[in-house]
Amino acid sequence: MNSTSKYLLTLALLFTCFSVCAQITYETVYVDYDSAWQYKNLKVIPIRPKKGFGGPLSGIVSLSQAIAQGLATVSERGTASTENVHYLRISNHSDKSVFISSGELMAGGRQDRMMAKDTILAPTGKDQYVPVMCVEEGRWSDKEKKFVYSNYANNHLRKVLDQNKNQVLIWKEVGTQLGNREIKNKTLAYLSRNFDKKVVLANDEYFHFFQNKFRQADSTIIGFVCISGDRVIGCDIFGSIDLFYGQLEPLLKGYTDEAVFFGGPVTMPEKEIKEYMDKLLSSEKSQEEFVKYNGKIFRQDGRIIHINTF
Repeated sequence: MNSTSKYLLTLALLFTCFSVCAQITYETVYVDYDSAWQYKNLKVIPIRPKKGFGGPLSGIVSLSQAIAQGLATVSERGTASTENVHYLRISNHSDKSVFISSGELMAGGRQDRMMAKDTILAPTGKDQYVPVMCVEEGRWSDKEKKFVYSNYANNHLRKVLDQNKNQVLIWKEVGTQLGNREIKNKTLAYLSRNFDKKVVLANDEYFHFFQNKFRQADSTIIGFVCISGDRVIGCDIFGSIDLFYGQLEPLLKGYTDEAVFFGGPVTMPEKEIKEYMDKLLSSEKSQEEFVKYNGKIFRQDGRIIHINTF
């Protein structure tokens, strides 16, 4: 084999490796059914990377980590003009990129908001603006409060967001959830559940159970699929192990809230769970078709960063 042939072969192998490693299918991950955990109405099944997959995404931190470490701050885009409702300003003070996921919540400002799409904010040294939805219909104040990171929304609300991007439908879903639990709140805030003692207690029980399970497990998990009642309520998989663990606790809060508000005794057979996961992970083609109607895929430079389905 001459040098030109060797060069072309090397390029082909590198391209093949990148192509495979950039995807999230059964070639790169597996669902660890034997390690499933269950507490009351919520079952969580870890998803693990196969050898060589899930390495660090260099220089990327989650939004919650960036805020907690003082690497980024969130504020209103500008004045109290309603044209600023659907945007927030992110000031990245660091040399790291910040990953933001749709469904992440920010309490405060002129009203509580929810991130509207997955994105990665590079460290440009300039203010950047991200699209958001309102999750507090009855407040738009002149005075801006400090924003506080407030985990993920539950899967019912995330689904409405990802499938519709419609503010009216989001308000309707928030109102339905508050009404079903008889949570009274003057501003119709989704996050008013955090002041309902019964909801907080139930959420904490679920969260601490699963938090301990993840702490006791080895740190080679890249995502999970969750079941409540007779259905899969959601699945989140990330392109690296470190990004998953950066999202784990805020994400888990959203799933425990889903179990508290909408959960039922787990009755879904493992066979049906596998059928669901086969649609998602068997091939890139089946994945694209499934996610088209049941979730979304976020890519950066051809690499899958995050898949979430409902």
